[in-house]
Amino acid sequence: MRSERHQKILELIAQHNIETQDELANYLSKAGFKTTQATISRDIRTLRLTKIVTDDGHFKYVAEKIDQATPMEKYRRILRDGFISMDQAENILVIRTVAGMAMAVAAAVDEMNWTEVAGCIAGDDTIFVAVREKQDVAAVIDYIWTIVK
Repeated sequence: MRSERHQKILELIAQHNIETQDELANYLSKAGFKTTQATISRDIRTLRLTKIVTDDGHFKYVAEKIDQATPMEKYRRILRDGFISMDQAENILVIRTVAGMAMAVAAAVDEMNWTEVAGCIAGDDTIFVAVREKQDVAAVIDYIWTIVK
C-alpha cells in the first residue's frame, strides 16, 4: 500500500501544482488513499520532495532530482568543473583550478586511482600531483585532457 501511495503522490505532484500537505491529502483522498498528516509528512521526507516557486509566485511540491552518476563520473565532473590549466615540473604535475576547488579536484584525482599517481597536495587553487615516474607524466596529462575537453 505504501509503495502504491508513493507512486500516486509522485503522479499527483507531476500533474498538479500542490502547495500544501492538506492539498496533497485531499488529492490522495479523491484517489482512494486514506492518510493522516503525519503519514504525508513522512512520505514527503521519504520521497525527498521539495518545494519550488512556480511562474506565478506560488509554491509546489516536486521530486528532488537524485544524481545517478557513478563515483567515477562524479570525479570526472569535479575535475572538469574545477580545472583551469596544468604544467609539468619534472615528475610533478601542477594543476591550476578555480579558486577554492583545488582540494576537491585533488581528492577526485586521488580517487581515480591512477597507478602513475602517488598522491596530491592541494592549496586553494593549485595542486601538486606527484607522478611516480617522470616518463609517466605525459600519460597523466593525456588522462586529464581527455576528461577536461
